[in-house]
Amino acid sequence: MKTLYIIILSLVSFSVFSQVEVSGNVLDAKNNAIEGANVYIEGSYDGTTSSASGKFQFQTTETGMQTLIVSFLSYETYKIEADVSKLSSITVKLREDINALDTVVISAGTFEAGDESKVSVLKPLDVVTTASALGDFVGALQTLPGTSTVAEDGRLFVRGGDANETQIFIDGIRVFTPYAPTTNNIPTRGRYSPFLFDGITFSTGGYSAEYGQALSSVLILNTINEPDQEKTDIGIMSVGGSLGHTKKWAKNSLSVNGSYINLAPYVALFPDRNDWEKPFNGGSGEAVLRHQFRTGMLKLYSAFESGGFALTQEDINVSEGVYFKLKNNNLYFNGSYRGMLSDNWSVFGGLSYTYSNNDMKIISNEITDIENSIHAKFKLKRRFSSRFKLLFGAEYFTTDFNEKFESPIIDKLFYGFKNNISAAFTEADVIFSKKLALKGGLRLEYSELFSEVTFSPRVSLAYKTSQNSQISLAYGNFYQNPDSAVLKFEQDLQAQKTTHYIVNYQLNRDGQIFRAEAFYKDYKYLIKYDTEFASFNSDYSNQGFAYAKGIDLFWRDNKSIKNIDYWVSYSFLDSKRDYLNYPQSATPNFANTHNLSVVGKYWVEDWKSQIGLSYNYASGRSYTDPNLGGFLNQKTKSFNSLSLNWAYLVTPQKILYVSVNNALGTKNINGYQFANAPDVNGNFASRALKPAADQFFFIGFFWTISEKGTDNQLNNL
Repeated sequence: MKTLYIIILSLVSFSVFSQVEVSGNVLDAKNNAIEGANVYIEGSYDGTTSSASGKFQFQTTETGMQTLIVSFLSYETYKIEADVSKLSSITVKLREDINALDTVVISAGTFEAGDESKVSVLKPLDVVTTASALGDFVGALQTLPGTSTVAEDGRLFVRGGDANETQIFIDGIRVFTPYAPTTNNIPTRGRYSPFLFDGITFSTGGYSAEYGQALSSVLILNTINEPDQEKTDIGIMSVGGSLGHTKKWAKNSLSVNGSYINLAPYVALFPDRNDWEKPFNGGSGEAVLRHQFRTGMLKLYSAFESGGFALTQEDINVSEGVYFKLKNNNLYFNGSYRGMLSDNWSVFGGLSYTYSNNDMKIISNEITDIENSIHAKFKLKRRFSSRFKLLFGAEYFTTDFNEKFESPIIDKLFYGFKNNISAAFTEADVIFSKKLALKGGLRLEYSELFSEVTFSPRVSLAYKTSQNSQISLAYGNFYQNPDSAVLKFEQDLQAQKTTHYIVNYQLNRDGQIFRAEAFYKDYKYLIKYDTEFASFNSDYSNQGFAYAKGIDLFWRDNKSIKNIDYWVSYSFLDSKRDYLNYPQSATPNFANTHNLSVVGKYWVEDWKSQIGLSYNYASGRSYTDPNLGGFLNQKTKSFNSLSLNWAYLVTPQKILYVSVNNALGTKNINGYQFANAPDVNGNFASRALKPAADQFFFIGFFWTISEKGTDNQLNNL
């Protein structure tokens, strides 16, 4: 027994005397003590928490190389690997966790819309519940600052840039023909259904080096990653109908939808200012197939559209009017894969193909345009730490455009071009702290058509000024080749260029967001020609130039007034251009000095309804009055439009939707057309260019049949 006591005493003594003391202090970046931090040896039960003064001390029997871990809420976990004997009287400085929700974000020039965004200016379904949008994502974005009201066009005009300067991407891949073709004074619409997208990034300037061939803006649409349930969507509308279905399997899902639009019944009931031979009618369809791999997702997206119309429009120089007929077929395919190669490497690859065929007849002239375009992209992203990430990639654009022109008075003519562009890009995200972040990138492009190389440095910086506010700065160069209207006639040119300078302030509180942004854009190498319209006999050059500067303001609030969600946008724009056939620098006719938009939505519980309004104001746009002399010497009256909508919840999955655009019937004027020659008194006769209709009425019934029976609840819109 005495021997046993000796053995036990020896073991206890060995254990006590073999223990090593681990000690030190836990501080933050400002050397303030952190109380309650967890401190322990990885893989053991030895550890403690820091005191009010930040000190810690404990004993351990571990020996040799060990890993000490220090963690605390809202701070990055600290790890140090060393011999235990060296872990005495150490100082540990914890850095703020930059993945927290209150970390600064790059916001200069960018509006986010999506449930996964840290700062959402719009919600996804705002697209279909904004009164003036008529279910078009472009229409909803036109209620944001930075856009100009060009009612007769329907495309995005951003910060003094024309509509061709904005490019649209789906899942990061370029859409070459995003709008349905149309004719003068009839606004176009975006081709794609908003119901297939759950995220929208609208960059009005200063965007990532990943995106190119856009002088002013990019619009990035992200399709839904994974639907939450199977469902069928049925739509019966005053202008047509739609049908969609989503099917889910273990690792796959498929969403399809189709629609048919025929304006003939509507035009018969509400005649407009056009003499229609055949009002617009056509069909479209979309499909998204998703496959979930263990470490990534493959998406295959396809959309087709076929439609047309024929009409005669009033023209002051043609007594019988101008006859126009259009038939369009468009196919778009997009495939992309996004996944993880390892814990720190991610990969993205994508490919799109666009086919567009437009057959047009203008008076007695027949024009056929055929475009085939491809975009391929590959990129890798390396996460070195939560504070430093590096992205690099390459992409290739190719467009083959051909036009055939037939006329009774001249021989058949053929025009066209092939435009191949190769690009490489790299970009780094550096987060210095929760308050300071930097994004810097470089883009290199080579145009085979012009044998030209361009370099585009871009940088954005954001600093958090308080818990809810921040300021951001952005600078960058942006290049874009001329569009097909010019390249089909002339290829001995070079890329057009802009330089963006942006200062942004953003305040984001619970249910409220305020943004103020100032910008300046410097244009160089814009296209010039010496004829009334771009033609085969025009002389072309890159001697055009322009500037655009202004201030954008945005306020959204769904907190202050119960059941009311509203936002207000205002833009001031000062812009002048000398491009195309301009004889001098002047404010272009698509630039409004002042733009104001007010959107409101009110949920009425007793009526099970959402009532909405959208008011748009834009100051007059310039036009040339030849009776006064000069160029772009006059302005139209201001544009005013109040649109209203009402959505009634018949049952949890049935909605009756009614809207009217320009409910007050305001007589807006888009511009003026003047006679080509003066009358006997030397005066040029004119006529006002008015919208085809002062108002547009829409009625729709939408029924969703789903597993959970919860979709389409208006209080969630």
